[in-house]
Amino acid sequence: MTQPYLIALDLDGTLLTDEKKIPRKTKEMLFTLIEKGHHVCISTGRPYRSSNMYYEELGLKTPIVNFNGAFVHHPHDAGFGIHHSPLELDVAKRIIQACETFKVKNIMVEVLDDVYLKKHDEVIVNTFIMNENPLQIGDLQKTLTEDPTAILVHPEDHHIAELRSMLEQEHAEVVDQRVWAAPWNIIEVIRSGINKATGLEKVAAYYNVPKERIVAFGDEDNDFEMIEYAGHGVAMENAIDELKNRADYVTLSNEEEGIAHYLQNVLAIL
Repeated sequence: MTQPYLIALDLDGTLLTDEKKIPRKTKEMLFTLIEKGHHVCISTGRPYRSSNMYYEELGLKTPIVNFNGAFVHHPHDAGFGIHHSPLELDVAKRIIQACETFKVKNIMVEVLDDVYLKKHDEVIVNTFIMNENPLQIGDLQKTLTEDPTAILVHPEDHHIAELRSMLEQEHAEVVDQRVWAAPWNIIEVIRSGINKATGLEKVAAYYNVPKERIVAFGDEDNDFEMIEYAGHGVAMENAIDELKNRADYVTLSNEEEGIAHYLQNVLAIL
């Protein structure tokens, strides 16, 4: 075979269809590539609890990048280590306090797979917590006692730009922020300097795969660094324009087997 590639897959809008399924042709191709000795890994903004079902569906035995690089581990090899890069607790509480001055709809804080919620919200529970009960609901200044992996802020729509500007001006040295795509308009806050590329670097080092044999697929702004880092940075047709501009190639959409199309017809590594 050719030397092994490392293939990094974002989930939502990339590997997954709009119905949150892995399409058949893409799944079969990934199975074939794994059999041939290539390394397939998931690199997502999701926590592990809401990505491990896809990890298992693909039969992966690789490290996984969660929380946009803030948590990287190997479910099958403890020797890989646990790479957790949380926010400092005092920084997190200052940000929560600042967000509360904007009277945001809700704030969710995640410490790995433990969840803290400012107030109960059926939509958030069903959508982001996979129908599991949050560990704590209530005053985050009191309930939060550990360094958090990520803070998810759900502001009023007319406050998004102003809130992001405040975070940029007052906290840019210690946090990075992303906005999730509509319809959620969620602002995600994680530790500064952490992104999918920093997570993928750890996976590449584990397998000793150079950049020129790293393929990364994505669709949103949390994929910027990973797409630029990979030797083959691929944006989906449904990706935001800024990601397409940074990518080496734009493939078909997540609804049109874009990953399979690129791997078979463009990269031709089968």
